[in-house]
Amino acid sequence: MEEELEMSIEIAQESMSGAIERLKRELQRVSTGKASPAMVNDLLVNYYGSPTPLNQVANVSKSDSRTLAIQPWEKAMLGPIEKAIFEANLGVTPMNDGELIRLMIPPLTEERRIQLGKKAKAVGEEAKVSVRNARRDAMEAVKKAVKNGYPEDAGKKEEINIQDMTNNFSKKVDALIAAKEKDIMTV
Repeated sequence: MEEELEMSIEIAQESMSGAIERLKRELQRVSTGKASPAMVNDLLVNYYGSPTPLNQVANVSKSDSRTLAIQPWEKAMLGPIEKAIFEANLGVTPMNDGELIRLMIPPLTEERRIQLGKKAKAVGEEAKVSVRNARRDAMEAVKKAVKNGYPEDAGKKEEINIQDMTNNFSKKVDALIAAKEKDIMTV
Protein backbone atom coordinates (compact mmCIF):
# COMPACT_ATOMS: atom_id res chain seq x y z
CA MET A 1 0.00 0.00 0.00
CA GLU A 2 2.82 2.37 0.92
CA GLU A 3 4.60 1.58 -2.36
CA GLU A 4 1.48 2.44 -4.36
CA LEU A 5 1.21 5.75 -2.54
CA GLU A 6 4.88 6.57 -3.14
CA MET A 7 4.39 5.66 -6.80
CA SER A 8 1.36 7.99 -7.06
CA ILE A 9 3.34 10.87 -5.52
CA GLU A 10 6.27 10.18 -7.83
CA ILE A 11 3.94 10.18 -10.85
CA ALA A 12 2.49 13.51 -9.69
CA GLN A 13 5.97 15.00 -9.37
CA GLU A 14 6.93 13.78 -12.86
CA SER A 15 3.69 15.21 -14.23
CA MET A 16 4.42 18.58 -12.60
CA SER A 17 7.96 18.55 -14.01
CA GLY A 18 6.53 17.74 -17.42
CA ALA A 19 4.19 20.72 -17.16
CA ILE A 20 7.19 22.99 -16.47
CA GLU A 21 9.09 21.58 -19.46
CA ARG A 22 6.06 22.06 -21.76
CA LEU A 23 5.73 25.62 -20.47
CA LYS A 24 9.38 26.35 -21.28
CA ARG A 25 8.92 25.01 -24.83
CA GLU A 26 5.71 27.01 -25.34
CA LEU A 27 7.30 30.20 -24.03
CA GLN A 28 10.18 29.82 -26.49
CA ARG A 29 7.63 30.01 -29.27
CA VAL A 30 6.21 33.33 -28.02
CA SER A 31 8.03 36.00 -30.00
CA THR A 32 9.86 38.77 -28.21
CA GLY A 33 10.65 40.78 -31.32
CA LYS A 34 13.94 38.94 -31.80
CA ALA A 35 14.53 36.19 -34.33
CA SER A 36 14.85 32.74 -32.82
CA PRO A 37 14.87 29.36 -34.58
CA ALA A 38 12.68 28.10 -31.71
CA MET A 39 9.81 30.12 -33.24
CA VAL A 40 9.53 27.62 -36.09
CA ASN A 41 10.82 24.43 -34.40
CA ASP A 42 7.40 22.82 -34.07
CA LEU A 43 6.20 23.90 -37.51
CA LEU A 44 4.95 20.94 -39.55
CA VAL A 45 5.59 20.98 -43.31
CA ASN A 46 3.81 18.79 -45.84
CA TYR A 47 6.73 16.65 -47.03
CA TYR A 48 5.45 14.49 -49.89
CA GLY A 49 2.13 13.93 -48.16
CA SER A 50 3.23 13.51 -44.56
CA PRO A 51 3.53 16.25 -41.93
CA THR A 52 7.21 16.60 -41.04
CA PRO A 53 8.92 19.00 -38.59
CA LEU A 54 10.55 21.93 -40.40
CA ASN A 55 14.00 21.18 -38.95
CA GLN A 56 13.92 17.78 -40.74
CA VAL A 57 13.46 19.30 -44.20
CA ALA A 58 15.44 22.53 -43.91
CA ASN A 59 18.23 24.29 -42.08
CA VAL A 60 16.92 27.13 -39.88
CA SER A 61 19.44 29.80 -38.89
CA LYS A 62 19.52 33.32 -37.55
CA SER A 63 20.98 35.82 -40.06
CA ASP A 64 20.78 38.75 -37.66
CA SER A 65 18.78 39.72 -34.57
CA ARG A 66 15.57 40.20 -36.58
CA THR A 67 15.94 37.75 -39.48
CA LEU A 68 15.59 33.98 -39.76
CA ALA A 69 16.88 32.17 -42.84
CA ILE A 70 15.28 28.86 -43.79
CA GLN A 71 17.33 26.88 -46.32
CA PRO A 72 15.42 23.78 -47.53
CA TRP A 73 17.47 20.75 -48.50
CA GLU A 74 15.30 20.39 -51.63
CA LYS A 75 14.19 23.39 -53.68
CA ALA A 76 10.80 21.72 -54.16
CA MET A 77 10.15 22.29 -50.45
CA LEU A 78 10.16 26.12 -50.71
CA GLY A 79 6.41 26.24 -51.47
CA PRO A 80 5.27 23.84 -48.73
CA ILE A 81 7.49 25.59 -46.16
CA GLU A 82 6.10 28.98 -47.17
CA LYS A 83 2.55 27.62 -46.93
CA ALA A 84 3.23 26.13 -43.46
CA ILE A 85 4.54 29.49 -42.23
CA PHE A 86 1.42 31.28 -43.49
CA GLU A 87 -0.85 28.68 -41.88
CA ALA A 88 1.02 28.87 -38.55
CA ASN A 89 -0.01 32.53 -38.26
CA LEU A 90 3.33 33.62 -36.80
CA GLY A 91 2.69 37.27 -37.59
CA VAL A 92 5.49 37.38 -40.18
CA THR A 93 5.42 37.19 -43.96
CA PRO A 94 7.93 34.79 -45.52
CA MET A 95 10.09 36.14 -48.35
CA ASN A 96 11.02 33.48 -50.88
CA ASP A 97 13.95 34.31 -53.18
CA GLY A 98 14.04 30.95 -54.95
CA GLU A 99 16.94 29.70 -52.83
CA LEU A 100 15.82 30.26 -49.26
CA ILE A 101 13.03 31.77 -47.21
CA ARG A 102 13.67 34.79 -45.02
CA LEU A 103 11.48 35.71 -42.09
CA MET A 104 11.85 39.35 -41.07
CA ILE A 105 10.63 39.75 -37.49
CA PRO A 106 9.01 43.19 -37.19
CA PRO A 107 9.67 45.31 -34.12
CA LEU A 108 6.91 44.86 -31.57
CA THR A 109 4.35 47.59 -31.04
CA GLU A 110 3.04 48.29 -27.54
CA GLU A 111 -0.28 46.69 -28.45
CA ARG A 112 1.45 43.54 -29.76
CA ARG A 113 3.60 43.36 -26.60
CA ILE A 114 0.45 43.41 -24.46
CA GLN A 115 -1.10 40.65 -26.60
CA LEU A 116 2.03 38.51 -26.28
CA GLY A 117 2.07 39.11 -22.51
CA LYS A 118 -1.52 37.85 -22.32
CA LYS A 119 -0.59 34.82 -24.43
CA ALA A 120 2.32 34.04 -22.09
CA LYS A 121 0.01 34.30 -19.08
CA ALA A 122 -2.51 31.96 -20.74
CA VAL A 123 0.22 29.39 -21.42
CA GLY A 124 1.32 29.75 -17.79
CA GLU A 125 -2.21 29.19 -16.56
CA GLU A 126 -2.41 25.98 -18.59
CA ALA A 127 0.77 24.79 -16.86
CA LYS A 128 -0.72 25.63 -13.46
CA VAL A 129 -3.85 23.64 -14.31
CA SER A 130 -1.65 20.65 -15.16
CA VAL A 131 0.18 21.03 -11.84
CA ARG A 132 -3.11 21.23 -9.93
CA ASN A 133 -4.48 18.18 -11.75
CA ALA A 134 -1.39 16.20 -10.72
CA ARG A 135 -1.90 17.39 -7.13
CA ARG A 136 -5.54 16.30 -7.22
CA ASP A 137 -4.59 12.81 -8.42
CA ALA A 138 -1.94 12.44 -5.71
CA MET A 139 -4.33 13.69 -2.99
CA GLU A 140 -6.96 11.18 -4.14
CA ALA A 141 -4.36 8.41 -3.91
CA VAL A 142 -3.56 9.46 -0.30
CA LYS A 143 -7.25 9.52 0.65
CA LYS A 144 -7.77 6.11 -0.93
CA ALA A 145 -4.76 4.71 0.96
CA VAL A 146 -6.03 6.13 4.29
CA LYS A 147 -9.43 4.61 3.58
CA ASN A 148 -7.74 1.25 2.98
CA GLY A 149 -5.83 1.28 6.29
CA TYR A 150 -2.85 3.62 5.79
CA PRO A 151 -2.24 5.60 9.04
CA GLU A 152 -4.23 8.85 9.05
CA ASP A 153 -1.44 11.01 10.53
CA ALA A 154 0.99 9.72 7.88
CA GLY A 155 -1.64 10.50 5.25
CA LYS A 156 -1.89 14.09 6.51
CA LYS A 157 1.92 14.44 6.29
CA GLU A 158 1.83 13.17 2.71
CA GLU A 159 -0.92 15.66 1.85
CA ILE A 160 1.20 18.48 3.29
CA ASN A 161 4.21 17.27 1.25
CA ILE A 162 2.10 17.14 -1.91
CA GLN A 163 0.81 20.67 -1.28
CA ASP A 164 4.37 21.94 -0.69
CA MET A 165 5.48 20.29 -3.94
CA THR A 166 2.54 21.91 -5.75
CA ASN A 167 3.39 25.33 -4.30
CA ASN A 168 7.02 24.99 -5.43
CA PHE A 169 6.01 24.10 -8.99
CA SER A 170 3.49 26.96 -9.06
CA LYS A 171 6.26 29.37 -8.01
CA LYS A 172 8.43 28.04 -10.87
CA VAL A 173 5.58 28.69 -13.32
CA ASP A 174 5.14 32.25 -11.96
CA ALA A 175 8.88 32.91 -12.24
CA LEU A 176 9.00 31.69 -15.85
CA ILE A 177 6.00 33.82 -16.80
CA ALA A 178 7.41 36.90 -15.07
CA ALA A 179 10.73 36.48 -16.87
CA LYS A 180 8.99 36.08 -20.25
CA GLU A 181 6.75 39.11 -19.65
CA LYS A 182 9.81 41.17 -18.74
CA ASP A 183 11.52 39.99 -21.94
CA ILE A 184 8.44 40.85 -24.01
CA MET A 185 7.99 44.30 -22.50
CA THR A 186 11.68 45.25 -22.83
CA VAL A 187 12.04 47.54 -25.83
